[in-house]
Amino acid sequence: MSIMDWPSTERPREKLLTVGPSALSDAELLAIFLRTGVRGHSAVDLARQLISDFGSVSSLLNASLKQFTTRPGLGQVKYTQLMAVRELSKRALFEEFALGDIFDQPDRVRDYLRLSIGHRDVEVFVVFFLSARNHVLSVKELFQGTLSETRVYPREVVRQSLLSNASAVIVAHNHPAGGIDPSLADIRLTEALKASLEMVDIKLLDHFIVTSQQSLSFCERGLL
Repeated sequence: MSIMDWPSTERPREKLLTVGPSALSDAELLAIFLRTGVRGHSAVDLARQLISDFGSVSSLLNASLKQFTTRPGLGQVKYTQLMAVRELSKRALFEEFALGDIFDQPDRVRDYLRLSIGHRDVEVFVVFFLSARNHVLSVKELFQGTLSETRVYPREVVRQSLLSNASAVIVAHNHPAGGIDPSLADIRLTEALKASLEMVDIKLLDHFIVTSQQSLSFCERGLL
């Protein structure tokens, strides 16, 4: 049965307009994006199958072109649309937390990190440069490594912090292999960064480790 044959109160688009997007399931929201299904299956059926195949909406958003287009009914056009949605979401999150004190919106910072580096297949290291009021001046990816490690140079973090006129920084890196528990190397790096930044009167406020699904704060763990 086509979605157009469903009662109007059950059709995803009409339901969204009537009761708002928060009332829709993940599959219903994805169905609105997909617009059409495949032979014998509605857009909602296809959406449910996709979420099941990828394991989560987050994994679907982080799919590669090859992974995405091997599914029936999905091609390059829908992939580019999906990537545009993800990028818009990331930019919207950045705009929101850049306007205020970053510590007033920790969940948005975590969401931004998961969207921006959580899915990467190599380790990357990013730095948030902050003003004296903890407003975000800029975010830069400073280092990139391999699946299991990346070399981070505290001297370069200090140099970039001074160039940005930052009063404080927050650093973050991803774990492509999964898991968010900090390694001994992660802990030692954090200590070295804190000491180096303190020499030029810049505070290291936190260090996040992220995957596409999880995040860890060194501050919350009592490691900083």
